[in-house]
Amino acid sequence: VQLTESGGGAVQDGGSLRLSCVASGFTFSSYYMTWVRHSPGKEREFVAAISWSGDKTNYADSVKGRFTISRDNAKSTVYLQMNSLKSDDTGVYYCAAALSALAMGMVSTRLPEFDYWGQGTQVTVAP
Repeated sequence: VQLTESGGGAVQDGGSLRLSCVASGFTFSSYYMTWVRHSPGKEREFVAAISWSGDKTNYADSVKGRFTISRDNAKSTVYLQMNSLKSDDTGVYYCAAALSALAMGMVSTRLPEFDYWGQGTQVTVAP
């Protein structure tokens, strides 16, 4: 099983990046997919999630209106389009997969349990 993120990099405030996460070794189309980020000095936080069919999405309040999650089950890939980036968006972005619908958001104040994690891709937004 593998989740491989790419597309991270360094951009200036207001810039855009598109992250990709390619899955292999499991039935991607059966899994909810989530993006989680870990920013310096902060706990890991939920960013966005998408249902296995792609018909439902959920976003953290901090990224609503700026980020868009999507997926292509034929390519076993989930994307995160990030626009109007801010310095607060700096961090390592991970994709994660879960069979449970709980992956669509926080469970109380905690991240849900995931079945698989990627290795992460660094996003740095310079002011």
